[in-house]
Order: sequence, then structure tokens, then C-alpha cells
Amino acid sequence: MVRNSTPQRPMPSGAFGHVLVSSASAKVPLVRAVMNAARRLDPPARVIAGDLDESALARYVADEFWHMPRAEDQQLEALMAGCMQRGIGSIFPTRDGELLFWAQHQARFASKGIDVVVSPAASVRICVDKLAFARFGAEHGFPFIPAAEHPDQLDHGPYVVKERFGAGGRKIGLDLAGNAAVEHGRSLEQPIYQPFVAGKEISVDAWLDRSHQAKGLVLRTRDCVVDGESQITTTFRDREIEDLAMQVLHALKLRGPVVMQMRIDAKHEPHVIECNARFGGASTASISAGLDLFYWSLLESRGASLGAYPFHRLERELRQIRVREDICIHGDRF
Repeated sequence: MVRNSTPQRPMPSGAFGHVLVSSASAKVPLVRAVMNAARRLDPPARVIAGDLDESALARYVADEFWHMPRAEDQQLEALMAGCMQRGIGSIFPTRDGELLFWAQHQARFASKGIDVVVSPAASVRICVDKLAFARFGAEHGFPFIPAAEHPDQLDHGPYVVKERFGAGGRKIGLDLAGNAAVEHGRSLEQPIYQPFVAGKEISVDAWLDRSHQAKGLVLRTRDCVVDGESQITTTFRDREIEDLAMQVLHALKLRGPVVMQMRIDAKHEPHVIECNARFGGASTASISAGLDLFYWSLLESRGASLGAYPFHRLERELRQIRVREDICIHGDRF
């Protein structure tokens, strides 16, 4: 198994092309899930982990590694050439900060036969901007948690203080009184303020096709969260929450794997926090529950009709526990 950054052979004849996971970093479970989906559809297909960091851990589990240029406009031609050189037919962006780049240039890649599995740029802009996302919810009458650039613009505290852009869990301040909230905001680059809603936090994993129609979704509780990601998560069913999630996802006009966060209060009322237009850190739990999102994405990239591939949700619920794993590789592979 080759895991270097040397350009590899072009796509095999008749195949849909190799698969790139960009910003692969340490997303080992994600890369493995993509490899499983690709093998089922086309055994010769190779999954390439791409990252700016040559020491990215995902390089040791993917079929190949690409020390990629940065996902920015100045590197567009280099990225397109690198993809064509490697026979890449599908791309899964995995980091919030790169989604808009891939969305804006999706058509350029498509003209070369490369499908970037990403939502439209307009949808991405709403999702990556937490203030715009809250306003979108208010405009559509959805139960989104409101957001403002100063706590005085909200009805009451206590408050949550977070960065307007970027990872939601980074430097977040929870359950803060007015003065403490303002003080915490001074430590952030672009703070936004939201009323603190007590309750159980859940994730909604979903997959939507090119027409922005959801093929399926899975609800799961976030039982133990570390650095913004669920280390322990449990699937569950709730028809009302599922219906609300479908309405929100369709209104956002998303595509591909997405994950939405909500809080369920003591009255069992849902409050939407945010939506990431990408695969979530613990979304592998939903794949195990039947949400075959990478397989569906690759089928769609290939032009297959998805009507023959229905969503069969696991009848029993499951709990996923994320643990560290040691991987040993032989000397001819590092």
C-alpha cells in the first residue's frame, strides 16, 4: 500500500475515479469510511488523504497521501492539475474553512469530470456564519437560537459567547452573565452572543442529493463531548425532531453529508444551534445506523440513479464510543 505524495496513475478505465479527502488531518475514521464506500462501488478506486501538513495522521491509513496546496483562489490551477494528475473523480471537503472555496469552484472542477461533494456557495455562506445562520432561522420561522453582536441586542441572559466563524466549540463561553459575557467576548476575534439554553445537546446527521432533497437522517445524543466532538454518542428516534430537521435542511438547500446541532430543553422543545455543511466528527455512528452517505455520494458522482439505494435505518439503537487506536506499519510503507 503506497502512502506517499507522488502523483499516481490516472483513473482506471471504466471507473468513476479515485477519491480525495481534503483536510484529512487526523480524521482516520472518516477516511476509513470513505475507503469502505469506494471499495464497495469500485474495488480499484483509491482514496487519497490530502492535507497541508505532511505529518497528517490520516496519511497512514489512506491508500495514498497528497501534500496539497492550500485551498485558496491563488492555488486553483495547481489543485485542479493535481487532481487530474492523480485521476481524482470525487472530492470530499471536510473542514469548515475550505467549504466556500470548493463550493465557489465546484463548476470548474465539474468541467474536468471531478465532482466536489459540497453544498452551493450561498448555502455554505449561511452555515459558516453563525450570525447569518441565526437570522436565516428567524426569517423562516424556525426555532433557531437567536444571535447578536452584543448581548444588549438580546432579550435576556445568561449568554453563550462564541466566534462568529469557525469551530463552534473553540474558546466558547457558556452560561455567562452580562458583564462576564462581554469580557469573554473581548478575547475573541469576532464574538457573537446567544441566550444560554439549558438541555440535552443532540446532533442530526443527514445526506442530501443534488436537488437538495434529504435521503435520510439519524438523530444522536452527544453524551460526552471533548473539544467540540462527541466521544460517546447514542442514536435515537423522535418523529417531531426529525420532521423539523428535514424542514430546516431543505430550506438551507444543502447537498451531501451534513450535521446539525440542537438543544432539547426541559419541555422537550428543540432549539437549533448551528449546521455544518460537511461530515461530522462522530457521524460514523450514523453510517453504522444505515445512513450510507459516502456510498450515496459516490453513486451520485458516478451518475447512478439513487432510487435503487433506499435508506434502511437500523431498527435497534446504537452507542458509539470513540477510542484511541495504535497502528503499526511495516518499514516499506513509511
